[in-house]
Amino acid sequence: MKLLTKDFPVWTPHNMSYTFNSKPESGWRRKLYIIIFEADTRLGKFFDLVLILAITASVLVVMLDSMVGFRTNYGDFLKLSEWIFTALFSVEYILRLICVKKPGKYIFSFYGIIDLLAILPTYLSLILPGTHYLLAIRVLRILRIFRVLKLVKYLDEADYLSTALIASRRKISVFLFAVLMAAIFAGSLIYVVEGQENGFTSIPTSIYWAIVTLSTVGFGDLAPATGLGKFIAAVIMILGYGIIAVPTGIVSYEMARVKQSAKVCEKCGESDHADDALFCKSCGQKL
Repeated sequence: MKLLTKDFPVWTPHNMSYTFNSKPESGWRRKLYIIIFEADTRLGKFFDLVLILAITASVLVVMLDSMVGFRTNYGDFLKLSEWIFTALFSVEYILRLICVKKPGKYIFSFYGIIDLLAILPTYLSLILPGTHYLLAIRVLRILRIFRVLKLVKYLDEADYLSTALIASRRKISVFLFAVLMAAIFAGSLIYVVEGQENGFTSIPTSIYWAIVTLSTVGFGDLAPATGLGKFIAAVIMILGYGIIAVPTGIVSYEMARVKQSAKVCEKCGESDHADDALFCKSCGQKL
């Protein structure tokens, strides 16, 4: 995808990142920008790897803090660790704002919002206790690993999947509507058959049971007691297996169609070609 040259963030499926036309032209800010926003240099890769490790560790701290045993025995250590990580990410966020020419573009970009949300809960916990558990959102920042590892071949497959999902949206929407109607019908029927004395206290509760049964999840919190109710449940379970296969088949068909229509070079694997292209733009191989 060709990058735009205007001063706003551009997302491309091949780098899973927002590109800014706001790199400083020279000086220490440019060097800092290259280290923080780019992963083509040794320092840039090292920075991103350290950041990913810090994000992972900070999410682990939040998870451990939610466990009563760990919080009782290591509460002070966990709290100190959380503030250290928050300070680290706050400095990183400030450095990102400093090294771009237009900080506002970064603040309102996807990663800019995620970076801000990663540090806000700790400060909000001083006012609203319990909000620090929202720090698990930091795990979204591990998406930066795509810039480090350059997983282009996997991102190409993500392009095919997203295209197939978009092409399947109408079929899947109709299918989900049909499933919803079936769940409403089954829930209403089981409500009439079982009644409140067997736990089906209302039609919404019965619809919940129908959805759980139709999806083959089977929580077991509600179960029919009568023979007719068990027969209805068995029919719904059997239908559930068939229903699961339908959206899979729809998306699989669209993925095969997209893959077949895409012009992929047999020599180098390049797939980003125009519809009327005759030769590969990377290696010159005839398509």
